[in-house]
Amino acid sequence: MTGPTADPEDLRQRAHAALLAARDRTSLLTTCVEDAELTAQHSPLMSPLVWDLAHIGNQEEQWLLRAVAGRDAMRPEIDPLYDAFEHPRAERPALPLLAPAEARHYAAEVRGRALDVLEKTPLHGSPLTDAGFAFGMIAQHEQQHDETMLITHQLRAGPTALTAPDPAPLDAPFTGPAEVLVPGGPFTMGTSTEPWALDNERPAHHRLVPPFFIDTTPVTNAAYLRFIEDGGYDEMRWWTPAGWAMVRQNQLTAPLFWRHEGGQWLRRHFGTVEQVPPDEPVLHVSWYEADAFARWAGRRLPSEEEWEKAARYDPGSDRSMRYPWGDADPTPERANLGQRHLRPAPAGSYPAGESPLGVRQLIGDVWEWTTSGFLPYPGFAAFPYREYSDVFFGGDYKVLRGGAFSVDAVACRGTFRNWDHPVRRQIFAGFRTARDAAPAGAA
Repeated sequence: MTGPTADPEDLRQRAHAALLAARDRTSLLTTCVEDAELTAQHSPLMSPLVWDLAHIGNQEEQWLLRAVAGRDAMRPEIDPLYDAFEHPRAERPALPLLAPAEARHYAAEVRGRALDVLEKTPLHGSPLTDAGFAFGMIAQHEQQHDETMLITHQLRAGPTALTAPDPAPLDAPFTGPAEVLVPGGPFTMGTSTEPWALDNERPAHHRLVPPFFIDTTPVTNAAYLRFIEDGGYDEMRWWTPAGWAMVRQNQLTAPLFWRHEGGQWLRRHFGTVEQVPPDEPVLHVSWYEADAFARWAGRRLPSEEEWEKAARYDPGSDRSMRYPWGDADPTPERANLGQRHLRPAPAGSYPAGESPLGVRQLIGDVWEWTTSGFLPYPGFAAFPYREYSDVFFGGDYKVLRGGAFSVDAVACRGTFRNWDHPVRRQIFAGFRTARDAAPAGAA
């Protein structure tokens, strides 16, 4: 699909392909380790992998078989076990969960029936079925849990279980400008036309954004290392009070998984230990760390609307595009998505994915922290359930944008919004910085 106006049969084929791609990835993530690894809890921040597997099937059953097709529940007794709001992650290992073989069988049986529903259901006539929304929602849900499972794989101890080719190295170090000016003025944020956009991305609305500068690429490990070596983790002045408390309480000195040994910086990466690659975007930093680096550098994190304007605004046509490069879907030449690689590409990669203003890697590679809290857009309406977005608005959540190498294209758009607590470090998050631009004519 190259835009939100594709015909119903194209959408049906797209939904079919998206569901199959998600299940292939789920299978890879749950068959590459023994069953004992699936039932173990590798971190109190994460569910056992087998919980995610059955939860994927349960959500698919509830929305595609029950809500869309009107069928009776297959296993109503397990609904409470896989309700993400009823049981916190730390408690899930103690639940009477389906064993790995039973979870696989359940998810496969649901999927077979769901594909039959997709084949027979008109993709119009109700909000759930219009443009295949429910099928797209479920494909996105599965891919989001695949990303969660990939995080669990990074947290687990033991030998390497996943492999993938590395991104192509740059022919030469990136020598483009360090920052790009984004012109001030109005632009359209969010969407009212993207068929599978989720409720927090809607509706499209106008925002007036003053001019600002934004980094051409995400902040690299080499740049972040300069912050460390300059005593960044020892200087209270760079940190918010909550961030400084986190640093002191946890004795933080570097991003998660980094350690200094033998005169060099190393990191643990999916079961292997490697030297920290200097040209990759920094990964596994909390919002507090990103914010402290920006202060140290004399800059700041971009707001969510600044990030989206940099990613979507085309000054030539004065419109908001679906992606930085235009309206066409992501390709391997444009963005590092879909777990094709298990790491970010070097900063400055993917010139084909560059925005009209010259900003690179806004989609893929690393999630990017913004300074914005997670709030609804004007005119927001929860759909199809409050628990996807509405219950998270407010609080201390910070918005992340752009996706990462761990995110599939079906769950990544120029309008897509992610959010998490500012202390989170296990997610595949990095950042880029911004600064105000003086108005034209200012002294």
